[in-house]
Amino acid sequence: MGPGLVGSFPAKASCRVARSLLQTMLLSKMAGMKEQQFPEEKPLLLEQRGGPDAEMENCETFTCTGDWKEHDIETPFGMLHVVIRGAAKGNRPAILTYHDVGLNHKLCFNTFLQNEDMQEITKHFVVCHVDAPGQQIGASQLPQGYQYPTMDQLASMLTSVVQHFGFKSIVGIGVGAGAYILAKFALIFPDLVEGLVLLNIDPNGKGWIDWAATKLSGLTSALPDTIMSHLFSQEELMNNTELVQCYRQQINNTINQFNLQLFWNMYNSRRDLEMNRTGSALNAKTIRCPVMLVVGDNSPAEEGVVECNSKLDPTNTTFLKMADSGGLPQITQPGKLTEAFKYFLQGMGYIANIKDRRLSGGPVPSASMTRLARSRTASLTSAGSVEGSRSRPCTHSDSSDGVGQLNHTMEVSC
Repeated sequence: MGPGLVGSFPAKASCRVARSLLQTMLLSKMAGMKEQQFPEEKPLLLEQRGGPDAEMENCETFTCTGDWKEHDIETPFGMLHVVIRGAAKGNRPAILTYHDVGLNHKLCFNTFLQNEDMQEITKHFVVCHVDAPGQQIGASQLPQGYQYPTMDQLASMLTSVVQHFGFKSIVGIGVGAGAYILAKFALIFPDLVEGLVLLNIDPNGKGWIDWAATKLSGLTSALPDTIMSHLFSQEELMNNTELVQCYRQQINNTINQFNLQLFWNMYNSRRDLEMNRTGSALNAKTIRCPVMLVVGDNSPAEEGVVECNSKLDPTNTTFLKMADSGGLPQITQPGKLTEAFKYFLQGMGYIANIKDRRLSGGPVPSASMTRLARSRTASLTSAGSVEGSRSRPCTHSDSSDGVGQLNHTMEVSC
């Protein structure tokens, strides 16, 4: 712009034009900076889309909330990584969790424990997560030639955890392999276990045909694919939901594959859980504490859970089959599982009344399972029941003393 042209404008007009040009340049520069600093590298998460798995806040990170402390505990069969919140409270049991193969305590239980109603429950208890050897995020690779503990030894290692923290007893929550380990622990040390919540448990060891099929699958499929078939149903894998993609990524990137292979091999070498209902076999042995069996209605573990139900005492066993749930009901239906767990604890005489945010902070009546049965609820004879085809009704209780009793094995679809 020449001097003559500039001189033809009034001074104030020149200032306004200059300011306008400067603002335009600054805005353009800032827009360019924003584009560089905040690129959209990934699609929106399920929570942003309002999908059914909104509890999975981020498939990149699974963070624990609260004052969690990590410990490495020495046992007769090696070190165990344990994460704990709180301290032992009198004679009240600790809630102890054990994860499935391919997972660890974060991948397996964070969504469940971060549920708001679950936090209302767990604040009354010390919570202890156990990671199987070498399965925690960031674990170093186990040395070549390392002899991975057997399933019986993994169960026995839990006594060191109980003794280390001074627990009087535990209420165990286990999934898959973790459910098997906790059930074995309850059979070996019945006085240390007050209750068990077992998801996707398979009490049977692999026969020769199953063993050969597993070996063949291991030769033709990558380990993460084999693990995914263990965790999810074929329908879930075919749909390839964001949840499935997320867990495939986590198994590939956060779990040491060498360590995972050792745990997987040992789980597939397990023996039958030596238990039967009283009177069904000579010197029959079964789990003595209250047990809640849980499986999704679209889970690859359904057959095993039904088989386990047939081996337990029907007077202190609850069989919960969750509708609209696949292989990981604690992830896909954390709210419903929390509600079931709440009644389970109340049936044992704990947390007589706790607040429920859905009831505007009002107390929750004890022990009744009826609220779980909002849709497609059915009370059916448990598979393998000694009472044949005679149906058992759900137990109803309107008492408010908080010490209800679940007296029957029952199947509840919710």
